[in-house]
Amino acid sequence: MPESQAEYDSILLVSFGGPEGPEEVIPFLENVLRGKNVPHERMLEVAEHYQHFGGVSPINEQNRKLIAALRDELDRSQIDLPIYWGNRNWKPLLPDTLSEMRSHGKKRALAFFTSMFSSYSGCRQYRENITAAQAEIGEGSPVVDKLRKGFNHPGFIEAEVDVARQALEQLPAEERATARLLFTAHSIPLSMSDNSRYVEQLTEAAGLIAERLAHPHWELVFQSRSGPPQQAWLEPDVCDRIEELAAAGTTAVTVVPLGFISDHMEVLFDLDTEAKQTCEKFGVMFSRAATVGIHPSFVGMIRQLIQERLDPSKERLALGGLGASHDVCPVDCCLYPRSR
Repeated sequence: MPESQAEYDSILLVSFGGPEGPEEVIPFLENVLRGKNVPHERMLEVAEHYQHFGGVSPINEQNRKLIAALRDELDRSQIDLPIYWGNRNWKPLLPDTLSEMRSHGKKRALAFFTSMFSSYSGCRQYRENITAAQAEIGEGSPVVDKLRKGFNHPGFIEAEVDVARQALEQLPAEERATARLLFTAHSIPLSMSDNSRYVEQLTEAAGLIAERLAHPHWELVFQSRSGPPQQAWLEPDVCDRIEELAAAGTTAVTVVPLGFISDHMEVLFDLDTEAKQTCEKFGVMFSRAATVGIHPSFVGMIRQLIQERLDPSKERLALGGLGASHDVCPVDCCLYPRSR
């Protein structure tokens, strides 16, 4: 192993998790919603979304594919570090993964979180999950350092431009120039967004993508809110916005799930089912961009984020005006005051 790699002995993919059978749906959702003020009826409604797809979320299988693609990418760059995988909400759970790493003698890992944008649930909570897992397994638990957020990395933007262009090309040629690009991300409570750079980073990434597509008709919308009605969340909702656009004369939209790197249930149901049906209801043409998944540019970005930590002399690539995100989060970063 080159000297620059000596500090780290492993890679850890950290993700959300998802059920892989009908019997796992309710236990999984109970893990997701534990401690959150979400009505029981909403949980049952979401459970039906999963059952609509056989009780299987695509996220775990897509993470397996991402690990395989990243393994190939690292091998080509002669980065000989094993890749482990741990989830917040479902198997393989982080405590089990860290325990396995300890049994393999691993001391220090670089973690890639499957979220490109800073927020409590997309970054700080994952760090808290790791800390709790380390406390649970005790002495000898590996140290875990996160990779920086890649929302404005050239590899991520290139992948998003590619999938967005392909989605626009699904529309009739005469509709493409005026189609509205709707960049979607998971809605979060305002009390969460106010203490993070979530909206700022999403807006920056969307603008970079639209600029490279030379497509001026774009905006940021949100989806999949789950909190009680009295709690303020980010808006507008994608379906509400489609209805407004239709009333204003928009005839085609292309939805780009910017806030998701793989096809979560929120993509399959909230976009491919609900948003598409809303378009059909109001006579608006619909296309949806793929998530970046294992796009070569995206996988290459992860490899570059790893390389810049293994070798601090490497350039920290970033597009736009916000610069490269931090490696070590400030103490007050992405707090979630729940009183609002």
